[in-house]
Amino acid sequence: MEKYNNEQRMNRQMMLDKLFRNVTRMFAFLVLALLVGILISLVIGALPSIKAFGWQFFMTSDWDPVSQKFGALVPIYGTLATSLIALLIGVPVSFGIALFLTELCPTWLKRPLGIAVELLAGIPSIIYGMWGLFVFAPLFADHVQPMLIDNLGELPLIGFLFQGAPMGIGIFTAGLILAIMIIPFIASVMRDVFEVVPTLLKESAYGLGSTTWEVVRYVVLPYTKTGVVGGIMLGLGRALGETMAVTFVIGNSSNFATGLFEPGNSIASSLANEFAEASGELYMSSLIQLGLILFFITFVVLACSKMLLLRLKKQEGKAS
Repeated sequence: MEKYNNEQRMNRQMMLDKLFRNVTRMFAFLVLALLVGILISLVIGALPSIKAFGWQFFMTSDWDPVSQKFGALVPIYGTLATSLIALLIGVPVSFGIALFLTELCPTWLKRPLGIAVELLAGIPSIIYGMWGLFVFAPLFADHVQPMLIDNLGELPLIGFLFQGAPMGIGIFTAGLILAIMIIPFIASVMRDVFEVVPTLLKESAYGLGSTTWEVVRYVVLPYTKTGVVGGIMLGLGRALGETMAVTFVIGNSSNFATGLFEPGNSIASSLANEFAEASGELYMSSLIQLGLILFFITFVVLACSKMLLLRLKKQEGKAS
């Protein structure tokens, strides 16, 4: 009788394990099915625009709903430019914040500063946009842009990027606001991965006479490089898809911006501004194709980051 009960209990446990595996497998494939479904729906919605414009859609800056001429060059350029500016500013600042919190910050100050950084990530994007438009942009136009135009506008090769009227809004302002928005995400991830480094490794380096920078460079960063890259990619993903904050400060112009101080447009802001008012199949299809392009850009960025992480993992343990 006891043997029979044990067998029954084992059979029931095996059935529950099998059910658990199947349920979790279903959840995993459900995410994949949703991803494929979104992609298919975007492709179907964008087909009229793809058939009408072909590859010219990527190479022209025309965006005229009246004459039904559409091109994605301006939104693509605005999306990539603002995201690049955000990374160039946000990554060094985030690294400095994480380094200070983990290596240099007094114990009594570490927790309040950490909480303050994390609270920045919880601020809604529309608040960043309103602050950028009504507070930051006027100050930027009155005090910072004239100085940058006078000092950098005449430089060879890059001077044209810093020319134009100091209006406050534009691609550079949008990049700055995005940098402020992604700093909490990247800094939090970097701080968490820096804290994972075993104390014994750092103390051994300090015992050999290493400075704080040498410990960070030769011990902390090699140990946490995978997590650091992951945090940067998280911030880049936030910057690429940000909508409301960019819509407030980028200027929402369909003209191609030759300088960083000129108003421009991004894919997300174009969709936010025009999707509700789009009339006609071609107009709506062009906006959906913009969404498809943003989907593709995000996918390429994530794929490249995954390949980089795999490459870094393969190099771990190799002699330098």
